[in-house]
Amino acid sequence: MCGPSSRLTCTSKRGFGTRVKSFARRKGKPGSRCDVRIAEKSEKLERRRQRVRQRVFGTPTRPRLSVFRSKSHIYAQIIDDTRGHTLAAASTLDPELKKAAQSKNPIDAAKEVGKLIAVRAKAAKVGPVVFDRGGRLYHGRIKALAEASRESGLQF
Repeated sequence: MCGPSSRLTCTSKRGFGTRVKSFARRKGKPGSRCDVRIAEKSEKLERRRQRVRQRVFGTPTRPRLSVFRSKSHIYAQIIDDTRGHTLAAASTLDPELKKAAQSKNPIDAAKEVGKLIAVRAKAAKVGPVVFDRGGRLYHGRIKALAEASRESGLQF
């Protein structure tokens, strides 16, 4: 049985919060309701993201290339953390890529974003960067974006 150790709430269209389910911290049987830990999954991602950010810091000479991946889009920005300024940014929602990104598979769209961020970094006169994968594995769309930006001349 699931215990009340952690609760998930969701906001309905009417705007009020409702209790969805209670999840136990202990491991349940595979396939049972207790085995599904949606809240813990997002908490683990946030812990990984914070762990990476403790080590990766963008400076004026070597800014940070931050990548964020959602279910349907990918975003990349080059950030100088000392000033808190974004030097260049690109995503699949950019007008230059939006139409092309919809017709391609997600990995090809990530490659296009990687090429575009490299072009915009050159225009902003950015040299080498530090890669911040945002707590995600260096695999799939994240890897495709990184390799495409390297091929287009961005150094990291």
